[in-house]
Amino acid sequence: MAAAFTDKMIAKKESGIGWMIFNQPAKHNAVSMEMWEAVPKILDDFMADETVRVVVLRGAGEKAFVSGADISQFEEKRSSEEATKAYNAMTDKATTQLQSLGKPTICMIQGYCIGGGVSIAMSCDLRIAAENSKFGVPAAKLGLGYEYKGIKKLMDAVGPSFAKEIFFTARQFTAQEALQMGWINRVVPTEQLEPYVREYAGTIASNAPMTVAAVKTIVGEALKDESKRDFDLMKRVVTECFASEDYKEGRTAFMEKRKPVFKGR
Repeated sequence: MAAAFTDKMIAKKESGIGWMIFNQPAKHNAVSMEMWEAVPKILDDFMADETVRVVVLRGAGEKAFVSGADISQFEEKRSSEEATKAYNAMTDKATTQLQSLGKPTICMIQGYCIGGGVSIAMSCDLRIAAENSKFGVPAAKLGLGYEYKGIKKLMDAVGPSFAKEIFFTARQFTAQEALQMGWINRVVPTEQLEPYVREYAGTIASNAPMTVAAVKTIVGEALKDESKRDFDLMKRVVTECFASEDYKEGRTAFMEKRKPVFKGR
């Protein structure tokens, strides 16, 4: 089943996987305002559907995941301080919702992952890239200011020195360089990217959803300053796992030497 929130954003569901596809290949999937606005709607739909266990993001075509923001809209959408604030609020809403989604997310990267594409990728839990991928944040070539949240998100993954290198040089990095920095989780041969991601997502989808969600919650809290961590929440999600039907099913399946069938409750 597929749904289109705009013809430039496609959502579909297959075998426990929710696919969110950036669909503007003629512009290397540069993200327009309409595309940013569609992201939270798609994620809300995936979150409400119990059959969706994992969310995978990808770009249409073979040349790019997302090459950044649609610069053709800058004059209209980002030319004044007020317009820039509105644009930034929308992009922040989309990436924040993606990062805090209660289901695991995988970014499938082929070709260019630049600027806003990096922000989207870094908001996902896992990043799997093809060998032909290119990564970069060209803010210093455009004179853009980059806000704290975006820099912090990248720095949490690659560390302060690599984060500075990425921003200072504004150059493009290869998939192998990105892997070395911890920017991405895996690099696979380009022709194997989609089957690899499908298998990886299927592996996650077959595991206990409450356990996966609890780990995501706790990692998210651990990344916060200690004074802001919700220790009661972390304790509660673990307790809920032990009290779940899935925990009983996991134990029973282990004893019966069969694959467990988890329901997420």
